[in-house]
Parts: sequence; structure tokens; C-alpha cells
Amino acid sequence: MPHAILVIEDEATLAKNIQRYLTRHDYDTRTAANGKDGILEAETFKPDLILLDLQLPDQTGLEILSEIKKKGLDAKVIMMTAHGNVQTAVEAMKAGAYDYLSKPLILSELKVVIDKAVGQARLEGALSYYRERDAPKASLSSLVGESPTMRLMKEKITRLLESEHRIGEGGEPPAVLITGETGTGKEVIARSIHYNGPRKNEPFVEINCASIPAHLLESELFGYERGAFTDAKERKRGLFEAADGGTLFLDEIGEIDISMQTKLLKAIEEKMIRRLGSIRPQKVNIRILTATNQSLEELIGLGKFRSDLYFRLRVITIEAPPLRERGSDILLLANYFLKKQCRRYRKNEMRLTRSAEERLAGYAWPGNVRELRNIIEQAVFMAQGEFIGSEQINLAPALSSRTLTPEMAHEKKEGEVILPSQGISLEEVERNLVVQAIEQAGGNVSRAAKLLGLSRDTLRYRMEKFKIEASSKR
Repeated sequence: MPHAILVIEDEATLAKNIQRYLTRHDYDTRTAANGKDGILEAETFKPDLILLDLQLPDQTGLEILSEIKKKGLDAKVIMMTAHGNVQTAVEAMKAGAYDYLSKPLILSELKVVIDKAVGQARLEGALSYYRERDAPKASLSSLVGESPTMRLMKEKITRLLESEHRIGEGGEPPAVLITGETGTGKEVIARSIHYNGPRKNEPFVEINCASIPAHLLESELFGYERGAFTDAKERKRGLFEAADGGTLFLDEIGEIDISMQTKLLKAIEEKMIRRLGSIRPQKVNIRILTATNQSLEELIGLGKFRSDLYFRLRVITIEAPPLRERGSDILLLANYFLKKQCRRYRKNEMRLTRSAEERLAGYAWPGNVRELRNIIEQAVFMAQGEFIGSEQINLAPALSSRTLTPEMAHEKKEGEVILPSQGISLEEVERNLVVQAIEQAGGNVSRAAKLLGLSRDTLRYRMEKFKIEASSKR
């Protein structure tokens, strides 16, 4: 469907030439000779773009522009002005015009500006669509789970959001670092923070730092000017600019090259960026969310991550717990995905058999929530009846937990723990180990974390979970 353009111009010959030229280039074009007719035409024609003369017989272009805005007409406006009225055209842009062109018009230049405006309108429409589509999915209820670890995490997010709403949209929220294994839902957490905060109507821009080669990441984040390097044929906005007013989510932050970390820290600290090839810095108003599945503390020790950037990013830390630590959430999530996939593949409601539930509950879930979602999707897609049995739960055999039989007991290797016949309380064992590690480390949390093979943040999370202080005794 061609884009619609309205030309409001009292010079009949010029209006006709513009209409003829744009029609040849597949634009649906109409004209109006004065402001009154132009407003009426805009209300019925619903154009994507309006070419508006600054001086008309009955009204000025500024008055018409103001009326267009008041009526809520969703059209970009390009002002057309005589050479001597450029200052007035600049005022029109401040009032909401997209751009302006000086007369006499060069039709090829006019088309370049129109194509750019239409392209931006299309992009804005897509962003609006995705924002409206993603916002409901990013409610706090999308963080499915009622286990103690999930409740603690959701309480922390709720407190964060309450503080952000007190600050308001114009305030500067703290940076948030989201940690956790691959597949634990770090992106879902980031979206929940954005779409439930005061910036929910502004852009949410994300980038996976591991997916962009190091030499291209700077231009992706900061943009570049035309001619900045060989292939820079035109100016490009970076992701910092695209996220202005909203949120920039940097996933896999641990993958950023050490040289790039300095520039990133400077941009976050000063809220200023500079495109490649530009000498003029630009101010941006963004909140930063980051995520990693690595131990940034270990990377700092190896000289691969800057400690000053780490402390700047971890003002607030949120740990996404692994699925194996979430107990009953496994079946809760399984049934959640089951209903979702039945709707997706237009199948009648299905249920898991007892044996299927036991198989899911007894698995170690190295791929976490993402692995569970994919397994349920495969089962629903292939199932033909009302029930999904254990034989349809396609777990990764090499990663499944081993069942220890009495005949295998003599094979016990060094470091392997044999489950007593009377059973144990896994939470009590975990709590005891945390307490022992803290005691052996003399209350030093970093040293205790090293004894347990955990990151400092992960140990802090478990201490909070079990209500253990650094000075606690058994």
C-alpha cells in the first residue's frame, strides 16, 4: 500500500509538479491550496506525511502545524519556506515539524527528505508495535515461580521499582547488574524492570555484546558520521542514542573487550557519547541494565574486566537462580509452558502424566528455564493425545543425573557424595556448608565464596536466603 502525502501549497503550479513527481514514485498524493482545506483534507485523508508551506493565504504554517498537533493527527510535517524565512522554519521544527526545505525546491532533494521521514515513521510504528506487544509479557507476573529463591528475587525487584517510581521519569535510576547461568531468564528480568518502571513508554534497546565483533561494537553503541571510515556511506545513530529517554540493556557484558570498557565507563559516568568521526559530544538520558553468566570478579582477577566499570554497573545486583534450585517451580513452569505451547500450536489442552512429572522433577536442568521451555515445546508439537508421558520428555541423556544402584556403590570416586538411605535435607546441607565456609574464612565473604567455588554475589544471595550473617556461628 503506497504511503499517503498531503501537499498544502497555494502556488498551484508548484503543488501540481510535486504531486505529479511523487505519484510517479508510488506515493498517494493530494493537494490543498489553503490552511482550512488542508486541515479538512488531513482529517479525512489521514496522510503519513504533510508538506506544508510556511506562508498561506488564510493562515501561517505555524498556525496550521499547531492545529495538526492539537487534533492528534499522526503525520510528520515538512515545512517549505522561502530562503529568507529559515529562522521561522527552525521555530517550526521546535514546534514539532520533522524538517524544512528552502524554495525553490529541488524535487530529487525533496524525495530524499520524504523517503527518510517515511522510513522513520515506519520504524517508529514498528517500535510502537513491539512496545505494545512486549509490555504485557514483561509484567512481574511473567516471572513465573513461587519458590523461596524466586520470591526473594521478585521482592528485590519490587523494592527497586518502588524506589524508581519515587524518583520519577526524569530521575536517574541506579545501574542494575543481573547475574545467573545461561537460560535462567536474565532478559525477562531486564524487560520486567523496564516495562514496570517510570520509563516504560520509552525505548527498551538491547544488545548481546558477545554477538558483535569487538571492532564493530563501538560503532554499534555510539554510531558514526558519514565518512568516519571506508564503509560509512551515511550517518548512523548508535544504540545509546536509540535508547535516549529509556533503557539500554547490555547482555553478556563480560564479553566486552577491555579497551572498549574504558569508553563505556566514560559514557555511563558522563551521560555523554560521541559518534565515530564526530568532534561534538551528545548528551543522552538513559538507564543502564547489564547481565552476565560469568563471574566478573574472576575476570577482574585475570585482568579482563575493569574493576571501576564493575562497581559502576553493580549498584544493584539481581541474581537469577538456576532452575535446579527452584524446587516446585519446575512443574509450575512446565505446566505454564504446556498451556502456552498448546495455544501456539492450536492443540487441545494437554496434561503431564505422573511419570512425566517425576522425570522433569528429577532432572538437573543444566540449560535451566530455556531448556525446560524447549523440551515442553517439542513434546507438545509431537504429541497426539491428551497426555504427555515420560517417554515424550526428551531430556539430554549425557546430562541427565545418574541413578546410583547398590551394585554401583563400590565405584564411588573421590569427592562423590553417596546419598544416605534415610535421605537428607538438601537445604540444611547447603546452609551448613555456607556457615562452615564463613567460619573457616574468618567472616571474609570473598574467601568463603572461593572455598565454595562460588562468586561473591552468589554467596551473598545464599546468605540472604538462609539469613546468615558474616559473623554467624552454627
